[in-house]
Amino acid sequence: MKDSISNFITIIRNAYGASHADCVAEHSKVHEGIAKILKAEGYILDYAVSEIRKNVKQLKLTLKYVDDAPAILGIERVSTPGCRVYFAHNELPKVLNGLGISIISSPKGIINNRQARKEKLGGELICKVW
Repeated sequence: MKDSISNFITIIRNAYGASHADCVAEHSKVHEGIAKILKAEGYILDYAVSEIRKNVKQLKLTLKYVDDAPAILGIERVSTPGCRVYFAHNELPKVLNGLGISIISSPKGIINNRQARKEKLGGELICKVW
């Protein structure tokens, strides 16, 4: 069994740990949704989708550093293929008392915990970022 979201999160974590300027991962709609939220929340500078071969795409993330320190101090996978974790909108956990974000897979797509509470949407808790 392959968990592509864990691989994607590990690529980001390892790239920050090695102080790389960018990282490349395989493309999927979920990966792109996570990258979109990370960019909107200011954890990465940018992301781009490129086609390397016919029907084979990759996702390139440009990482963000603040005073030579990574913008993402921690990123942790919560729900796994072996143990799915779901929350209602009013039960979503806060990350570091609201300083971090949770990324949720909801019926309206990949969203962060603030948007899920505002739209009263629950779903699968994919990961936590701080």
